[in-house]
Amino acid sequence: MCEQCDVFYCDPCRLRCHPPRGPLAKHRLVPPAQGRVSRRLSPRKISTCTDHELENHSMYCVQCKSPVCYQCLEEGKHSSHEVKALGAMWKLHKSQLSQALNGLSDRAKEAKEFLVQLRNMVQQIQENSVEFEACLVAQCDALIDALNRRKAQLLSRVNKEHEHKLKVVRDQISHCTVKLRQTTGLMEYCLEVIKENDPSGFLQISDALIRRVHLTEDQWGKGTLTPRMTTDFDLNLDNAPLLQSIHQLDFVQMKVSSPVPAPPILQLEECCTHNNSATLSWKQPPLSTVQVEGYILELDDGNGGQFREVYVGKETMCTVDGLHFNSTYSARVKAFNKTGVSPYSKTLVLQTSEVAWFSFDPASAHADIIFSNDNLTVTCNSYDDRVVLGKTGFSKGLHYWELSIDRYDNHPDPAFGVARIDVLKDAMLGKDDKAWAMYVDNNRSWFMHNNSHTNRTEGGITKGATVGVLLDLTRRTLTFSINEDQQGPVAFENLEGLFFPAVSLNRNVQVTLHTGLPVPEFYTSRSAMQ
Repeated sequence: MCEQCDVFYCDPCRLRCHPPRGPLAKHRLVPPAQGRVSRRLSPRKISTCTDHELENHSMYCVQCKSPVCYQCLEEGKHSSHEVKALGAMWKLHKSQLSQALNGLSDRAKEAKEFLVQLRNMVQQIQENSVEFEACLVAQCDALIDALNRRKAQLLSRVNKEHEHKLKVVRDQISHCTVKLRQTTGLMEYCLEVIKENDPSGFLQISDALIRRVHLTEDQWGKGTLTPRMTTDFDLNLDNAPLLQSIHQLDFVQMKVSSPVPAPPILQLEECCTHNNSATLSWKQPPLSTVQVEGYILELDDGNGGQFREVYVGKETMCTVDGLHFNSTYSARVKAFNKTGVSPYSKTLVLQTSEVAWFSFDPASAHADIIFSNDNLTVTCNSYDDRVVLGKTGFSKGLHYWELSIDRYDNHPDPAFGVARIDVLKDAMLGKDDKAWAMYVDNNRSWFMHNNSHTNRTEGGITKGATVGVLLDLTRRTLTFSINEDQQGPVAFENLEGLFFPAVSLNRNVQVTLHTGLPVPEFYTSRSAMQ
């Protein structure tokens, strides 16, 4: 029996049908197992009918697919079956087997060629990998070289700015040194003249010396003692677009599997503003079937400047806080997926509130502060001063609010003004450098910042009084009023940054906040005069 073919052979058939040459030379022939011989044919009875041992096979039963003898057709089980001549079926099956072997041989040949192709692909992949890595490294190195060249150019500009600032300051130092030397010489000469005991001689030159001293003093007062140059560098490197491009740097081949998303549609009926916050909502076009992984929302600076990213994520609604009051913002949104970024949506123009409506903020207040009246009225359960801030911060525009004194016992001195978000909450407003305030008792008031008290002004508060706070960030000033009359001069100037309305008080005081008010007349009339 051949183990590979799983066929039994007698000796004559083995020599004729399974010669030990060619591909058959590698087949293994073994003695047949006992029992399989009896089940299979004896070499001498291979063409004899198994049911009629004296009859040879002469026909082929198509239904049973086996050779049969003449007697089987006459009286056996094959009498009603379709039969064909044995020789004809032998030739037919031999032809079919040859055709099948030819097809299988073609497939084997194709498989050998395919294996050669795969082995060549392994080699080609290795070569292409080395080439692609070299190309990628070269491209990244080119980007790094370009960035280094740009860095050198920017550093050169910084150095030029540095040299310019140093030159201006050194020139001013030299000029001031010369004038100081001249002034010192004049002072020394005048001191010697004052020692003159002869009235006639002194009066001959005193008028000229007095005029010269006044002239020199006036020269010092014309901005001579003001630095001509600031120490800050007025240069700001905007690297956000480049960083975004670097983060989006990817292989083009990975992006051709699906198209980029369509531009989103801003839903105008759901977009709105409240105070200095803007809420925007958008959606994909109804017929768009492209998968979207997220959105990028951009706003300008409220003054027609460049757009900046304010939100990146999967949500289709976003609220942006901390905008400027009385400003016009432009908003746009785009979608992205693995393939790339969509075009921008249409630009939407939003107008923030002209005046601010806000209340006190329990989240940032000292724990001793007591809130009521929807967080518009506050008092305290401590005899020590405690600070509470407003919910809204200001960095631009003109803002005015008032605080009415609901209760005022034992002549305490509450403080009113503005502060940074991280101001001290357990001390009087103005004790640190994070607050600018006016503290007032029943007779007079003072301005205070960083524990420095200035501008004592007569006029205090009682129950029922109204304290006004006017923050003008266009002129960068802070002004106070009591009962609609300006209290003292302009309290603070050169204010810049983000400021929150603030109050400090103890348990003897209760105040109520009033917002969204027009600018008082004393300030508008003063502005008109200026």
